[in-house]
Amino acid sequence: MTAAHEITAGFMPLFDSAVLVCAREMGFAAREGIELKLQRETSWANIRDRIAIGHFDVAHMLGPMPLACSLGLTPIASDTIVPFSLGLGGNCVTVSNAVWDGMAAHGAEPDLDPARAGAALGALIRERVASGREPLRLAVVHPHSGHNYELRYWLAACGIDPSTEIEIVIVPPPFMADALAAGRIDGYCVGEPWNSASVAVGTGHIVTVKALLWRNSPEKVIGARKSWAEANPDVLAALLRALHHSARWCQDPDNHAELAALMAEPRFLGLPASVQMPILTGRLRLGSGVERAIDDFFVPFDKAANFPWKSHALWFYTQMVRWGDIEHTPRNLAIARDCYRPDLYRAALKPLGVALPGANAKVEGALREATPVGSAGASLVLGPDGFFDGQIFDPDRIDAYIAAQKSAGSRD
Repeated sequence: MTAAHEITAGFMPLFDSAVLVCAREMGFAAREGIELKLQRETSWANIRDRIAIGHFDVAHMLGPMPLACSLGLTPIASDTIVPFSLGLGGNCVTVSNAVWDGMAAHGAEPDLDPARAGAALGALIRERVASGREPLRLAVVHPHSGHNYELRYWLAACGIDPSTEIEIVIVPPPFMADALAAGRIDGYCVGEPWNSASVAVGTGHIVTVKALLWRNSPEKVIGARKSWAEANPDVLAALLRALHHSARWCQDPDNHAELAALMAEPRFLGLPASVQMPILTGRLRLGSGVERAIDDFFVPFDKAANFPWKSHALWFYTQMVRWGDIEHTPRNLAIARDCYRPDLYRAALKPLGVALPGANAKVEGALREATPVGSAGASLVLGPDGFFDGQIFDPDRIDAYIAAQKSAGSRD
């Protein structure tokens, strides 16, 4: 019998690590001849640094983080690639009960509507300024995170300057609920179950969700050290196949109770299974006894959820430029585009005869409903993928998109 190939993978205690966790726990990796060793981390900075110095071969990573690593925006720069996406959506914006009461006084409703919630938050911010109070302090999980960029995108689209009218701080995901309860922050943007955790103990209220800010939008990915991936192409391909089978298993409603119980274990999330279920069912308790159902709240497999679209990488890049993280140059653009590797995904999964998108990138925000698209293998349905403000991101018109964001009042 051939010895198993060992892969060391880091992960953060978030539900969207489930596809990676189940690849090991449900035996998908072992079936592909891989001994997958999982190491839980406490911060995204640790994940970033440990993959850079070689402690991890691959890791559960924030979608923009491999771009930041490859663009030299991190303390230890490292060429990091994305051959697989771990799902779409799954984040929320949660605020303290006091902030929610203030938003409600300015017209917010417990309906998760991003435009209404943003308008109410803007009115509350202006009221606080007029009364001489401190700016609201909102937390995100890392500077180079989808959370930071989607929070800023939402606020800016609602007329709030996130660079001057609020304070944005960094808090690791598992500490968000405690930081809110302690009054150290006024709200946060994080993945589940750390929004439901605040609601469950009565200290927070969910005001909107990523699945409504940008429908079926990218979130966590598998990041791989480029040097390791190039030295071990067959092993990486085997891992991608294991992750594919795991993602399909995670998507199946028949497995949700077992999945929630697994992720509730102390070695993964350490929260009751009941707190894991909202991300699987899309039925969120918002606070104050209100519950809402959200379509495609978190999608681990369907709608090409695992395909590493270059347009997703490029949208993250535009936000890095927008908020002053990086200068927009042809070289930086090329590095960002080359970070996401649909070629590796296709090569690994083609033997399975599964649906594979025919393109490497797509216009984001153009699909208003679920749409069948051309693909190799089985049939494929994408979308809807609209931004809440109606904007469109065409990866072939990046200069125009960046210019339009700058003129809309972003920081130069």
